[in-house]
Amino acid sequence: MLSEPGRDFAGGDFVLTEQRPRMQSRVEVVPLQQGDAVAFAVHHRPVQGTRGTYRVNLKHGVSRIRDGHRHTLGIIFHDAE
Repeated sequence: MLSEPGRDFAGGDFVLTEQRPRMQSRVEVVPLQQGDAVAFAVHHRPVQGTRGTYRVNLKHGVSRIRDGHRHTLGIIFHDAE
């Protein structure tokens, strides 16, 4: 995060949504301050269920920016086999 929340912008929280099979989606808001970073799985992540491990689809985004300008730096790592 290159900008400072509360001073440079309002809103603009980083949001992860888990799309779980046969259940409601679960949303996590990741609070970030200036200088913070977040590493996350882009497509899916493993979850331990009652019958073993299964994949949960993930979506990511940013909530609406209500005021100001939010600047971030994104670096994408992917497996290019």
